[in-house]
Amino acid sequence: MSADQANPPHNRQGEGAVPRPRNEPSPAARDEGRSVPAPKPTIRNVAERAGVSKSLVSLVMRGSPHVSERRRQAVLQAARELGYRPNAVARSLVEGRTRLIGAIVADLHNPFFAEFLDGLQESLHGAGLRMLVGSGRWDPMFEAEAVEAFLEMRVDGLVLLSVVPESLKEAAASVPVVVVGERDVSGVDIVVDDDELGASLAVDHLVELGHRRIAHIEGARSTTARYRRTGYERAMRRHGLAGEVVVEPGDFTEEGGYRAAGALLRRDPRPTAIFAPNDLVATGALSAADELGVRVPGELSIVGYDNTHLAAIRHISLTSVDQPRRDMGRVAAELLTARIGDPSRAARQNLVVPHLVVRSTTGPAPAA
Repeated sequence: MSADQANPPHNRQGEGAVPRPRNEPSPAARDEGRSVPAPKPTIRNVAERAGVSKSLVSLVMRGSPHVSERRRQAVLQAARELGYRPNAVARSLVEGRTRLIGAIVADLHNPFFAEFLDGLQESLHGAGLRMLVGSGRWDPMFEAEAVEAFLEMRVDGLVLLSVVPESLKEAAASVPVVVVGERDVSGVDIVVDDDELGASLAVDHLVELGHRRIAHIEGARSTTARYRRTGYERAMRRHGLAGEVVVEPGDFTEEGGYRAAGALLRRDPRPTAIFAPNDLVATGALSAADELGVRVPGELSIVGYDNTHLAAIRHISLTSVDQPRRDMGRVAAELLTARIGDPSRAARQNLVVPHLVVRSTTGPAPAA
């Protein structure tokens, strides 16, 4: 045996390493021809470009009012030229806050929620806060997961729209919380529509048109649905129509409205009017009436709730109870920012007054 065979040279790739196949390029060779990302600009680079100190750049990035407009513009210009973006995570660690607000809605498909979020975002932006949106999907499991995810992200506050998770008390102990659309909660700020009044407005309008057989489609699990049903039943009794009360189980979706209205219109005698818990349900009821050949408003009047953009579409032209969505969003933002500024302040409830918008889906009751 030769000396070379008895004492083979050490493997330069390390003891026990598998030799690289002859045709496989080395790591250095693989990097050849590939563009290497340039290092990200830092706050120091911005300061040098603008000719100011790092602390002044930091003040500008935090939106401090204690910086002259000339220097602010110089810093912003330098940041744009360098492509600099402040590290939000690092800033949140320094400031002890993220300036993020978590907004959780029950259903992203409902236009009422979208219009509410517009008002909320507009006001939060004016307060230097950014909004993240999650959906509870009318499901307690998804509601809980969304709340927990936002708390893990260290949001500065939560806005819950038609969402009341079981963990609400624990969440409110961690961050400021505003609940919208649900009133049977305590210890948090609330923005809620006067749902009983809104339902009463719908029934009053239909009674004035001569309707007696007025049915109601009940919404999904929520205090909103419960109060709208209560308002409907009380108004019917007030008009001496307790014996005509008909409540069909449903939810807050268009498909749910279609199914519930179909069941109501197959009754004998069928109702001459339907009060729906929202505009989506009312739209589903219109589809059911059309499919069954029931003329609206000649044979059936339909009233929705929320007065969303759907109601105003010309070929729908839905009579609907209006609640000011964007205003409610702005009020929620004001309550939340006030709570962030003073966590010990007493919880408040802001009750919004609805009104009825009459369009083409309601008309005189058909002759008996």
